[in-house]
Amino acid sequence: MIAANSVLVPLQSEFFALEGLSQLMLTIREVRLSANPGLRIEGVLLTMYDGRNNLSQLVEADARENLGDLVFKTIVPRNVRVSEAPSYALPFLAYDSLSRGSIAYRELATEMILRHEKAL
Repeated sequence: MIAANSVLVPLQSEFFALEGLSQLMLTIREVRLSANPGLRIEGVLLTMYDGRNNLSQLVEADARENLGDLVFKTIVPRNVRVSEAPSYALPFLAYDSLSRGSIAYRELATEMILRHEKAL
């Protein structure tokens, strides 16, 4: 983080991930104060999301309530194809470009580009 311009924060849709997010935010603050005042948070990406699971929905609601626009609209669903790809030594986009996970990451790329264009 000391040499980075920005940080993309993945947030698993699980309870302890919120605890980890709090710690990471403190770390980012410390890095800003001590070594890299220009470090910005690109955004928070909800990952491994299962909309049928109440916990995923609660994590999303909490993140959006506390972090607002920092949370990307794009949500990466829990997807077995993304998990399988490394065992075949392939990036998940090459392993199954039409999986829900692959589609979500392409949507994230588009969302990030639009955010940057809007900021210009």
